[in-house]
Amino acid sequence: MKKTILCILLLQCVSCGELQQVVNQLPQGTSGIGNAEIAQGLKAALNNGVEKQVSKLTKKDGFFKNELVKIFLPEELKKVDKTLRNIGLGNLADEGLKVLNRAAEDAVSEATPIFVDAIKGISFNDAKTILLGADDAATQYLNNTTQTKLYDKFNPIIKSSFEKVGADKIWNGLITKYNNIPLTNNVNPDLTDYVTTEALNGVYTMIAIEEKEIRNKVSARTSGILKKVFALQD
Repeated sequence: MKKTILCILLLQCVSCGELQQVVNQLPQGTSGIGNAEIAQGLKAALNNGVEKQVSKLTKKDGFFKNELVKIFLPEELKKVDKTLRNIGLGNLADEGLKVLNRAAEDAVSEATPIFVDAIKGISFNDAKTILLGADDAATQYLNNTTQTKLYDKFNPIIKSSFEKVGADKIWNGLITKYNNIPLTNNVNPDLTDYVTTEALNGVYTMIAIEEKEIRNKVSARTSGILKKVFALQD
C-alpha cells in the first residue's frame, strides 16, 4: 500500500512528458492489479456511461430538455430565429429548434452500438496513464481515438434522421420564410454537419459525467472491477 501511494505521489510531481515513462515502471503486481484489469475497469466505466447516460439521449427530449447537451442554432441562424420571433413566428422557430434535437436523439439511438465497439479499443499500455489522469481522461482518450470514425458514421444517420423527423421540410420552410423577408440576406447552412458535431459532443459529455462520478464517488462503483481499479486513483 505504501508503495502504491509513493508511486502515485511521484506521478503527481513529474511533467506530462515524463508521465508515461514513470507509469511504465510501476510494478505489474501493484495492489494485485495489472494493466489488463485496469483496462477492463476503464472499459466498464465507459460502458456504464453509455448504458446509464448516453441512453438518456435516445429518448424523446433526451437532447431538447437536457441543458447540458441541448442543440441550439448555429451562429449564422440565430438571426433567423430572432427575426422570426420578432414578426410573430415564434412557434415556427421553436419547431425548427426542436427537430434539430430530434434528429440527434434518433441518430444516437441508431449509432450507440458503434460507440460501444469503439470502447474496446483502449489498449493495455494506455490503461494506467488514463487511470491516473484527469476526471475525464478515459472519455478524452475515447474522443481523440474515435471522433473521426464516429463522425463518418453519425453523419449519414443524422441526414436520414432529418428526413425521418421532417427536419428537412421544416427548415426549408423556415429558411424560405426568412429569405422572403425584405432586407435580409439569404442563408443556407449545412445543418447536417452542425448537428452531427453537436450530437457527438453530447455523447462525450454524458460519458464524461459518468466517468467523473465513478472516479469521485465510491458509491458509483457498482461492480467489483470498478471498485478494485478505481481504488488505485483515490
